Amino acid sequence: MFDRRELLRRSALGMALATGCAGGVLRAAEPEAYELGSKRELFVDRAQVEKITGGARLELHAPQPAEIALKFDAAWDGEFSGYCTVLYDDKAPGKAKYRLYYRGWKPGADAKGSDTRQLACMAESVDGKTFTKPELGLFEFDGSKANNIVWDHPSHNFTPFIDTRPGVPADERYKALQTQRSTTGLGGGLAAYASADGIRWRQLGDKPVITKGAFDSQNLAFWDADHKEYRSYYRIFTAGVVDDKQWKPKGYRAVALATSKDFKTWTDPKQIDLGKTTPEHFYTNATTKYFRAPHYYFMFPKRFVPERSGLEGHRGISDGVFLSSRDGLHFDRTFMQAFIRPGRDSLNWGDRSLMTAYGLVQTGPDEMSVYYSENYRYPSHHVRRGVLRLDGIASLHADGEPGELLTKHFTFAGKKLELNFATSAAGSVRVEIQDEHNKPIAGYELKDAPEIYGDKLAGIYRWKSGDDVSALAGKSIRLRFAVQDADVYSYRFVD
Repeated sequence: MFDRRELLRRSALGMALATGCAGGVLRAAEPEAYELGSKRELFVDRAQVEKITGGARLELHAPQPAEIALKFDAAWDGEFSGYCTVLYDDKAPGKAKYRLYYRGWKPGADAKGSDTRQLACMAESVDGKTFTKPELGLFEFDGSKANNIVWDHPSHNFTPFIDTRPGVPADERYKALQTQRSTTGLGGGLAAYASADGIRWRQLGDKPVITKGAFDSQNLAFWDADHKEYRSYYRIFTAGVVDDKQWKPKGYRAVALATSKDFKTWTDPKQIDLGKTTPEHFYTNATTKYFRAPHYYFMFPKRFVPERSGLEGHRGISDGVFLSSRDGLHFDRTFMQAFIRPGRDSLNWGDRSLMTAYGLVQTGPDEMSVYYSENYRYPSHHVRRGVLRLDGIASLHADGEPGELLTKHFTFAGKKLELNFATSAAGSVRVEIQDEHNKPIAGYELKDAPEIYGDKLAGIYRWKSGDDVSALAGKSIRLRFAVQDADVYSYRFVD
């Protein structure tokens, strides 16, 4: 048993450790600092946001509709084509570095009389804006090999990626997953495929590599360099079972994550965590790591609303939504609204339109593109390109009423603060730096922070004393953004 003096001594020691007591003076414990380093921080979630006040808010930006990227107008594709994947391959031969893979499916079009023949096809582009269908000469359709088919039936949801794992064999530089049905037509799983050039494919093994799930969706995979593993995001239901004897999907269409070190043996699936949000049907997921900030996972599900009907003969309505994550398992729903709406085209109010392609690619010095289907189940079915500025999915935004955002504490590496921002003619952005005790740092206070205006992807912020912040590198700080009629899309520290 401890006597009273020992208990008091231990209590005092505990308080000192908890509050940072030094030299007999009690002080508040320093907040834990996020290690930002030189990474780019976006405004797609509140993970590193301490407080937002005034007229400021986090704003989701819809992609601006651009040209039709691809029409499903060939004899071997059509109104039921879909499950698109868009990749940029800087090692592809010639000038066509962009590739768009899709399911070609036009029931009844094949002269052989098959209503179920589904084909994996590939289109290519020099600019990522409009795609053409090369004559690859690999598979015959209706008596001719003059087509862009890269894998013959069955190819319901063939979804490729470029494998960036160090040491990957040259003949497996491209990989893919697609549904392989069991002999009974039910259950089955995801089979693995490989290719040296993304055109000539072979199946890896004769059995599915992922078998626990419900796979009637665009199921995808990629190499995650940060976690040193392959990750697959694919369809499950929140209840019910799928096996070789009975198909009983129940609950909501959802997304699961499985991982693998070798693309052969995979972990059991884990349903992604969406926090305390109202359940929704996610028909696809289109999960990708953001190429300018790969510590972010972006997901672009097609949200399916089965209880509504927008077109005769259709069951359900679809739109596109956006989610983000920092670990790939727990996804943030800061933005519950649609990312892509059906719009005024009445043929987009059907059950399978607005399916966002797997792949977010840069298509210009200041832009990136997403791709989504329109007019599903109609002869005018096509893929449209949507345009965003780099980092421009979301922003710290304020209209005419000024507002502020205070970040959480972090440490950084670099010498200057770089901002991706845009203002109106009358708008502005100002930045204050505070220390670990939440006090403004001399020389970086808001009174020393000039208003900046304009539209820049990589503008260096300059205080009255200059733009050098290297003396603060490695220290716990936080930023105070003051904005009016402006957007800040991202920030980072650079040399």
